[in-house]
Amino acid sequence: MAYRWETPASIWLEDERSGQFELVSSDGLGRIDWQAAARGRLADCAHLLGASLPQSCDHAAIYPEGFAFCPTCGRPLERLGIAPGRHPDWWGPYADALLPRHVPHGLPVTSLALGDSLEERPPAPEVGRFDAAMPPPPNAHCVFAAATFGFPEQRLLALAPGRGVLQYWDPLAEVWHVLLPEEGAADLAFGASDYGWLPTSHLQVPARRGDVALVPTARGLYRLAINPVSETCRTEAVLAAPVVAAPGLMRRQLGVLVRNPGGTLGLCALGTDLSPGPQFDCGALPLSGWTRPIGYDGQLFWLHGEGQLAWRPGEAPRWLAWPDTWLPSLDLGGPTLSRDGRMWLIGHDGQSYSFLELGAERVQARPQREPIDGARLGFANLLFRRGHPVVDEPWSGEHVEDQHEDDSLVLPLLRSFNNNRSQPSGLVLRFHKYTGRAEEALANRVIARTTVEWIGRRNVILDEVARLARPLECVPFVYANRLWLHHPDWNRIRGWNLEAPT
Repeated sequence: MAYRWETPASIWLEDERSGQFELVSSDGLGRIDWQAAARGRLADCAHLLGASLPQSCDHAAIYPEGFAFCPTCGRPLERLGIAPGRHPDWWGPYADALLPRHVPHGLPVTSLALGDSLEERPPAPEVGRFDAAMPPPPNAHCVFAAATFGFPEQRLLALAPGRGVLQYWDPLAEVWHVLLPEEGAADLAFGASDYGWLPTSHLQVPARRGDVALVPTARGLYRLAINPVSETCRTEAVLAAPVVAAPGLMRRQLGVLVRNPGGTLGLCALGTDLSPGPQFDCGALPLSGWTRPIGYDGQLFWLHGEGQLAWRPGEAPRWLAWPDTWLPSLDLGGPTLSRDGRMWLIGHDGQSYSFLELGAERVQARPQREPIDGARLGFANLLFRRGHPVVDEPWSGEHVEDQHEDDSLVLPLLRSFNNNRSQPSGLVLRFHKYTGRAEEALANRVIARTTVEWIGRRNVILDEVARLARPLECVPFVYANRLWLHHPDWNRIRGWNLEAPT
């Protein structure tokens, strides 16, 4: 016989003989495989559910939510989830909804003031070391999300789009778990464009425990949810059409590029409540190779090697092919802004580099072009020419502080936007004694010495890396009050504390 205990969110059974508790169901989690959780994840499950754990008795391994004392001996229990620690959510800098409107959305820019604590470290030329490390997920080419997902405590997910594998980090056991898809769940694999998801917290839909995000797949747009107790995930169809580019959000409208039945490119609009909106046939445009959408000035921009697709909600999308022989250099960074608020993208015409104005709406006129004397790496005003920052217009001369940095190359990874700073700050990689072309450094060439640096009011060297290849695969993310940096080749993810040193 088993006693039935009901809490506001869960139903538990207590075995009459052993006194052990077993979770039967919990709001939003679907099927519960408690035996799998009992094999070593009880502590993590207790933190997720806000349950109670024993402190000085062994009558049961776990107790239902709200239990303050052991019902057998009366000894006090550790009640979890009462005052959870608050950490900011992280969905990748591309999905930061807290940035102001005058900052382009969809670029590696975060609203978190990371420099306030990182700049308390000893400044350059002293070389620092990472404060913490964690093993990489089994499928290392991935994107990260850190949020509560409706649970009392924050957790970290790693999605490998190339294989469609969702991975969950158990911080107590310090191990990654692969979340298995429930019956009928969609394949999460997606490789048609740069990956990007939309957190459900950005939408006007009822919050459900376990909700993660809207995810693009080869068969449609799905709402993804997790059940970390049973180590499973499930999906719910939102748009049944092959998605060819990451979705974007602008003015309470979602824009999704899909493949139409006739083989043409289509744009489907959805409301933030996921209600269907207008659909547009974009014609014979590319069905792969798009960037994540960039939101700016009331429009979404999808960039491609052949041109740009701009869409303003309420209007039809516009396709603007690149002029003449000009081609974008998408690997060198993303769009940046000039002082008058226009957006520009670096490219090459076979002879020289130049910046091209994006989204120009001039009638019978070519978009403005500004020539430059060499490659510039960066995005959103965090620009560098070789080892020197560009602090005025994107095409202005670099600001030379140290002549020795002529022999280095700086690759920005993440900009931290902060209104109280006159100059951009962010996380960069510096390739030392590198004199080759920028495109070669970003490909498979092995860089002998690289430093991970924070550029801001004080320049701080966070770490040093030997023999780095494919630096564009570095993925920064924020989790558990630390800034982390992941590369698929590394056997550890490096982390730096974001608390100010005392």
